[in-house]
Amino acid sequence: MVQKLSQRQLRVGQEVRKVIASAIEQGDVRSPEIAEAFITITQVVMSPDLKYATVYLTTLNNKNQGIVLEQMSAEKWLFKKLVADKLKLRFTPEINFRIDDTLDEVERIERLMSDPKVVADLSKPQDEEI
Repeated sequence: MVQKLSQRQLRVGQEVRKVIASAIEQGDVRSPEIAEAFITITQVVMSPDLKYATVYLTTLNNKNQGIVLEQMSAEKWLFKKLVADKLKLRFTPEINFRIDDTLDEVERIERLMSDPKVVADLSKPQDEEI
């Protein structure tokens, strides 16, 4: 069951996303892998108590995602410090990074839907006796 996020979770998640994306864009990171990669922060999901932030990211053409994820995780202390400085929250959230595989899943479903067997099955007239 998918839990609906509150307005506060959404708002804080957007602010955390802006802080992290801004730090990457401005080159505030030490890792050259992060600085040289084209990283997009697609979404930040906050826990209900706002103590945990799951940051979903992707790279251009899914290039070096494993290395970028490792480096982002290694520098999460920096991102946590920036979030603490820029956002005045009661607790600074613990940040976890994940690769956003939404586009890969969409691509997989599109491939399945264009499969000749599926197309033939979908084009069959449906029986009215169900």
